[in-house]
Amino acid sequence: MAGFHIDRISEDIKREIVSIMRELKDPRIDPMLTVLKVEVSGDLSFAKVYISAINGIETAKSSVKGLDSAAGYIRKQLSSRLHLRKSPQLKFIADDSIEKGMNLFEKIKEINNED
Repeated sequence: MAGFHIDRISEDIKREIVSIMRELKDPRIDPMLTVLKVEVSGDLSFAKVYISAINGIETAKSSVKGLDSAAGYIRKQLSSRLHLRKSPQLKFIADDSIEKGMNLFEKIKEINNED
């Protein structure tokens, strides 16, 4: 039962972070970011937010710097929007899984074209 509660809160946090990111005006934050997943600790005190960018890992890393500087604002917005008693401390992590997926898609496309 507790696992379901954590999963639900993780999805709620993910949805709200995407919404909040659209409102941020930091030039370091790329508008084409994707929040891949959010892992929340069992006591809801920490959350790892995995971020990926279509333009590559370097764009994701620079966006993470912008998101880290806005983490306090994002945390406050999460607390007020989700009515959480304890808002988790956010840790943004750059991930390159979209880039890897695009490379894999291109390789599959090449193999199909060879046949």
